Amino acid sequence: MLNYEVEPSLLSRYVPPCTSLDSFQGKTYISLVGFRFCRTKMLGRFPIPFHTDFDEVNLRFYVRRKPGDEDRRGVVFIAEVVPRYAIATTARIVYGENYVCLPMKHSIQTDGLRNTTEYQWRVNRQWCKVYAVTFDIPRHPTEGSLEQFITEHYWGYSTRGTRECHEYHVSHPAWNVWATTAAGFEGDASSLYGLELGAAIQRRPDSAFVADGSPVVVFKGNRIE
Repeated sequence: MLNYEVEPSLLSRYVPPCTSLDSFQGKTYISLVGFRFCRTKMLGRFPIPFHTDFDEVNLRFYVRRKPGDEDRRGVVFIAEVVPRYAIATTARIVYGENYVCLPMKHSIQTDGLRNTTEYQWRVNRQWCKVYAVTFDIPRHPTEGSLEQFITEHYWGYSTRGTRECHEYHVSHPAWNVWATTAAGFEGDASSLYGLELGAAIQRRPDSAFVADGSPVVVFKGNRIE
């Protein structure tokens, strides 16, 4: 999870109706995240042959919505890359998310307590890569830390049409995280994310860590007014 501080104005056109930008200690972040879906099931029951295990890389930012007295902290995906058309199409239809299908590959290498993780995707015949090197064992994020802020957003939001907001709940236990000794992005970011966001991603991340992951449940979404 590579995290970059950006100006809020850079994200204003992506913020769904009925939500507002979330921030950590007054700073606005985007995150470039690579991970594996494993043993995936539609509706929590039905595995789709040849589509249960696959990579994803997404670019996200953080929002909040306050229905009544509740404070819902959520994620908005600017772009999500997966390696199979059926997955991308289903996610666009069911959740209104910005999925694209591109060739992908990953590598996870372990040498004692040292782990090197890479996710790659190919755009315009060039490979892009996110990578992280960790050492030691994962630990629960410190209360009130940036790592806790990044990993503990349990709602997803997307915009359908011009003014319709779609909301869905995501459930998972809190994740443990590894600190990184090296991490970053390599490749052409602008072709997929645009010039301004691409420039932000090309620089050294302000924060980077690896999470251990867990079983995750994504619930059916609803339209909100």
